[in-house]
Amino acid sequence: MKKIVSPINKRPDRLPPGQFWSNRLHVLGISEPPEIDLSEYRLHIFGEVEEPAVLCWNDIVSLEPVELTADFHCVTRWSCPDVKWTGFHVDQIKNLVKLKPTVRSVMIHSLDGYTTNIPVEYFFDEDVIFAYKLFGKPLPSDHGYPLRLIVPKLYSWKSAKFVHKIQFMDKDLPGYWEQRGYHILGDPWKEQRYAERSY
Repeated sequence: MKKIVSPINKRPDRLPPGQFWSNRLHVLGISEPPEIDLSEYRLHIFGEVEEPAVLCWNDIVSLEPVELTADFHCVTRWSCPDVKWTGFHVDQIKNLVKLKPTVRSVMIHSLDGYTTNIPVEYFFDEDVIFAYKLFGKPLPSDHGYPLRLIVPKLYSWKSAKFVHKIQFMDKDLPGYWEQRGYHILGDPWKEQRYAERSY
């Protein structure tokens, strides 16, 4: 299995400003974890693509697995070091759908109604994966079972839980928290916690 260590773990300023280290991942979300039957679960990939795709759970776990080690930075100021996730790298998506050249951003949709936006250059980064294991065990329900996006270079509200849709867009639109005052990007080292304007 390919192993990836996020570049953020090697930064000289590894702990972003305003953050403190925590020895655990705290649980935050907009709802209780949804009830999920894996036999009925589907991952939809659509939008600015030539060939939309729908994956069942067997399709997902058959993709080449990778293990990612990355610090995890929450906008509420705690950071957990060296979290280990297992899943598939986002580059696999390029093998499943043909992206249009108009793609500028990605909207992630979750089973609980949550959404979050990610610029395409951050989405297709070296350390971004869709995870289905945490520290070698199946992803717990309160941490995003069955599938969670992990974007280490951005605050963790971008690492959406309970993922079931990946929408490629021709412009960057705000998701759930971005519509409620959070920054459109969310870079921890720039302390991009809150928006400079409303959307």
